[in-house]
Amino acid sequence: MARAMFDYTKAVLSKVSFDVNLFCKELKKALTRLLPYEVEELKLWIDSLIKQNPQLNQCLIYLNP
Repeated sequence: MARAMFDYTKAVLSKVSFDVNLFCKELKKALTRLLPYEVEELKLWIDSLIKQNPQLNQCLIYLNP
């Protein structure tokens, strides 16, 4: 079940990556729903997504405690 939430989160974030504000909003929601090890995996995935969409760089503030 948890893996399904992680995959769903990645799908949503990739679909809203065109809008920085929406991406940040969905990222904040995802961080409250995912397990700690999934958050670490999500950070790696987001790093690769930011290489394709540099404007999303400002959302990294939510990934750092």
